Amino acid sequence: EGGYGYSKDSKAEMFYRDAKILEIGEGTNEIMKYVIYKQIEKAFA
Repeated sequence: EGGYGYSKDSKAEMFYRDAKILEIGEGTNEIMKYVIYKQIEKAFA
């Protein structure tokens, strides 16, 4: 385990893991999914 998730090739996996670590208690999953989508969109634009 450990940093294995960060060594994978997919940026989407990294963004998802980062978002889950930094998840705010009152934030919804839909908002987090939208934020991740926007980060991925920027990364591949």
